This record gives sequence, C-alpha cells and structure tokens, in this order.
Amino acid sequence: MDLGLTGKTALVTGASRGIGLAIAQELAAEGVRVVGAARTITPALEKVAAAAVSVDLSTTEGARGVVESALSELGGIDILVNNVGGGDADRLELAGVLDTDDEQLRNLFDLNLFGVISTTRAALPSLLERGGTVISISSINSRLPAVGPTGYSEAKAALASFSKRLSEEFGPQGLRVNTVSPGPVATDIWHGENGLGAKLAKANGIGHEQFLAAMPAQFNITSGRISTPGEIAALVAFLASERSANTHGADFVVDGGILKIA
Repeated sequence: MDLGLTGKTALVTGASRGIGLAIAQELAAEGVRVVGAARTITPALEKVAAAAVSVDLSTTEGARGVVESALSELGGIDILVNNVGGGDADRLELAGVLDTDDEQLRNLFDLNLFGVISTTRAALPSLLERGGTVISISSINSRLPAVGPTGYSEAKAALASFSKRLSEEFGPQGLRVNTVSPGPVATDIWHGENGLGAKLAKANGIGHEQFLAAMPAQFNITSGRISTPGEIAALVAFLASERSANTHGADFVVDGGILKIA
C-alpha cells in the first residue's frame, strides 16, 4: 500500500531506540525526511535520520529548541510524533501515593506531559500551515490508573485529554491529532537488564526471564504475546498518511487484547 508519504517531513521524539527508533525507520522507509530527537543519539538513529538532535525533552527549553532545529533542517514539519515518555527505571519507586515523593511525580509529568505540550505548541504554526498531523504515543496505562509507578498512568491520561483538546480546537483548521496506546512492547523497558521489567521481577522475587515468560498469562494477553516496536510503527505511519485523512481525535490501542472493554 502506497501511503503517499514521500517528501513529507517529520519530527520524532524519543527516537534513539525502541518504539521511537522503529517509527523513525518506518517513516524514513516511506520516503519521509525525519529529524530524530533523544537524550542519547544512537548509531541506528543517525543512520536513518536526516538529522539527530540530543536534547532533554522534559524541559520547555529543550522542547522549543528541538522544534527550531527540525524547522531549520526540514524547512517545515508535516508530522510530529510525540514518542518520548516513560521514565528512568532506576529512578522510579514502585510505591503507592503516600510513599511516592513529589520529585518522581514531577519528573513523570515533565517528561510524559509537559514536554509533549511544549513540543507540540512550538511545532503548531508549521503543522497548521502545512495541514499536518500530531501523533502522540500514550499507553493503556491511561485507562488503568492503578497500574505501574505512581504518576505515569496519571500523566498518560492527561496526555490523552490534551490530544482530544488539540483535535477539537485545531481539527477544523486541517490538523489531525490522534494517539496510539500500546500495552507492553518488546523493548529495553521490559527486556533490558536495568529496565522496568527487571525491576518488577525483582520486586516479585523471581528471575527476569521467568517474569518475561509469565507476562502474557499474568497480563491476560489474548494474543499470548507482547507487541513489537514495528507493529506500533506501522500504525503510526498509517495514521500519518492520507489513507487516514478523516481520522481525528482517536486513540488506538495495541495491546494484544489486554483491555477487555473499550
């Protein structure tokens, strides 16, 4: 299927590895000129991107700066993919509301919400001028508020609401805004020795490999497996294309069937 993306431009945040890298690779394969942003630039990102920008996207200054860099490199932005999110597993406490400190809450909201808002606001003039699209990577945690580190689900729920607001305000002007909400995805978050999966395995008193093997059953995944980064990236490319020209304000869940009620 020709998605008609050749010659388009994109800014992809959190693009150095995992889902973000897969998105950058997928868009580039479709003929999109991509600027990839991340704290740490990887050779894999440099290989696929027109430019790679090292930036802390949890700050307003970083968000505005990366948009300026993208505009300078690309001449304009057709597609903004707000993939940056999550948090450093070694800094996250798996505790309840009373036992989670304010710093963790602020860090999670800065990265998963406020950084996205700042990036989007900075890119909006170009996106509106070009009839562009914003795709933000949320999480099924936005619908499961008691799951995961305190603050993460809450920030993702706010991101979903912000995306709906954007869609309602700017959809009539030609901007398309949607979110993609993955369940667990086979990235370093789960598979890395210092990731959240390893941390959860330790908290439950089992080995990391044992934890990974048990995930499909424990999470009640209908498909029996977790998703791949490429599956998320393929959906993002479709949403960025003219093939989904009348898709506005939607949230697409890719979780293998974890959520049993829409």
